[in-house]
Amino acid sequence: MSEGKPGRLFVGIPVTDGVRDALRRHLAVVGELPGRAVPPANWHLTLRFLGATDAERHRRMVDEMRRITAAPFDLTFTALGAFPRAGRAKVLWIGIGEGADELRALASSVEAAAVRAGFASEPKPFSPHLTLARLRTPEDVRPLVEAAPPFDRRMHVDAFILFRSHLGGAAPRYEPLERFPL
Repeated sequence: MSEGKPGRLFVGIPVTDGVRDALRRHLAVVGELPGRAVPPANWHLTLRFLGATDAERHRRMVDEMRRITAAPFDLTFTALGAFPRAGRAKVLWIGIGEGADELRALASSVEAAAVRAGFASEPKPFSPHLTLARLRTPEDVRPLVEAAPPFDRRMHVDAFILFRSHLGGAAPRYEPLERFPL
């Protein structure tokens, strides 16, 4: 692995191929998403964005995350939603139903590891979701959110990953650096 190299890092859980394919088909029925859609290859559940990280904090973060203990769990996806709200959306997402508490607990463990590794505390509370699109200007997406059928799909989570983002080009590329099994 690329332990200790600086970069723009985040901790997340990638979407499985089965969920990715099913969600791609589901969204084709929903219709075109507003804003800049996240490419399906980049779909993941973010546990903690770390940002620009030097080699020492990278090493400390890896060490701290190796200490996290949690059991594998299943989660389900639910319906479309938006941040900050559907009437003035900047982010379109799909929510998490079953497994949301386990996801919150894992995110809390990752947050504690980040703080111990020297990162500032995350000011916003963790909200379990999968980002589908980002909108440059706030937009009313209530008709889309209200009309979209729920996405009832289950996914098994048995690990989380430290990723490096490579920006530039049409879409970012996410490089897995280290896998942390549950």
